[in-house]
Amino acid sequence: MSQQYLRQLSLIVADATGNGYDFGTFWCTFTVMRGDHQTPNSLDARIYNMKPETANTISKAEFTTVSLSAGYPSNFGLLFQGSIKQFRSGRVNQQDSYVDITAADGDQAYNYAYISQTVIAGSPTGSIAKQIQSSLAKHSGKQPITQGYQPNFPPSGLVRGRVLYGMTRDEMRDFAWQSNCKCSIQDGALTFIPYVSYVPGGQVPLISVKTGLIGVPEQTQAGINIRVLLNPTLKVGQLIQLDTQSEINKFRFGLDLQSQITNAALAKQIKTNDQGLYYVMIANHSGDTRGQNWYTDLTCLAVDATLANVDPTNALFFTAPATAIKRQGQS
Repeated sequence: MSQQYLRQLSLIVADATGNGYDFGTFWCTFTVMRGDHQTPNSLDARIYNMKPETANTISKAEFTTVSLSAGYPSNFGLLFQGSIKQFRSGRVNQQDSYVDITAADGDQAYNYAYISQTVIAGSPTGSIAKQIQSSLAKHSGKQPITQGYQPNFPPSGLVRGRVLYGMTRDEMRDFAWQSNCKCSIQDGALTFIPYVSYVPGGQVPLISVKTGLIGVPEQTQAGINIRVLLNPTLKVGQLIQLDTQSEINKFRFGLDLQSQITNAALAKQIKTNDQGLYYVMIANHSGDTRGQNWYTDLTCLAVDATLANVDPTNALFFTAPATAIKRQGQS
């Protein structure tokens, strides 16, 4: 059991060279939204009672990046890094002023990158992922885009050449669909996660009351919602194990005629797992250095769930590693 007290925070606003300010000792609140979907991850942070001179300095054009790390002395790590999109200042009352920071992870590359590239016949499948990442990196502005986790794409070469043309995000989406993967940008890294697998790592973290579980997990139409004390080691795409002694509040299915059509498929998608193994789709973080809020909120799928809106037979190739768990109803 880790020590879950003595909160720690680092909120760094920096320029392109890495020089900047760390507001970790200030009264700060934050909300980090991140998932395995294409929409860029985001951060909303509020810093209270900053000197006007400092607020004017960091609002200048050269301060372009923000990095947020939080946790506890025994479990402290990165929650978000990205580019600053907006500064806003104001007052809560006559005593407390604030500066709000809104930031996004890889949104400039996602919104503006375009590609015009030919991949010749015989090229390995992974070369398409490389071309997509290179295109995003060329249009990434102040935040570099690197290659993050990706599965072992088939070593066999392309039967035909392929033209990559248009908005890079469209080619990225098409390639991910054809590869039976989900794609996203995580902390500036282009990531591909197979529908039938997860991002491998070390020991699968156990979620229980002793390790920070708050309340009772809830089965919803979007998945299994789990709240824990803020934990930076819980990442999108990884596997977690919910203590099998933990109860899960079940979802109420509709009784109307229209619901009967979708209830069966929905039950397979939001099912619970007997071994407590779940894939993390969403890992949102929120905190207040002077308040009670200090949580990580997860939305998960059972490893043996079946996605109603995904048909793996449409994929051009299958990319699950040999050690993959039989995920999303695969045999």
